[in-house]
Amino acid sequence: MGVGVDIVDVERFAVAMTRHPRIVERLFTDQERLDARSRPERLAARFAAKEAVLKTLQCGVGAAPWRSIEVRKAPNGAPSILLHEPAAQLARRHGVTSLHVSLSHTELSAVAFVVGSGPEVSRAG
Repeated sequence: MGVGVDIVDVERFAVAMTRHPRIVERLFTDQERLDARSRPERLAARFAAKEAVLKTLQCGVGAAPWRSIEVRKAPNGAPSILLHEPAAQLARRHGVTSLHVSLSHTELSAVAFVVGSGPEVSRAG
C-alpha cells in the first residue's frame, strides 16, 4: 500500500534536544523515551520512523501529531509501530492495516524504513 524511508542526522538531532529540552516530550510518548533511554541516536531513529510512517501514508509533516505515531519495542528488541488517533484514521483512509518497520543507527545517522500493507486483493483470472 505504501513505503517510506527517512534518515536523521544524529548530531543535529542531539543539538535540537539540547536547545529545546521539551522537544523530546512533544515528539515521543513516555514509553518511547523509556525504551530509548534518552540516547539521541535511538530517539533519532524513532523520529525517522515517524517521518517514514507519514510518507508511507502519503501524508506530510503535520498530518498527525508526532505522539500519535508510536514506535514500540518487543521483548526481543524488534521495533513495531502503534498508531493512535488521528494517525490511525489516516492509515484507515489509505487502506493500510499493518505497518512494518526497520530501524538502524550509527553515531552519525539514524534511518527508518516503513512498509504499509493492507488486505490482499484477489487477482483472479
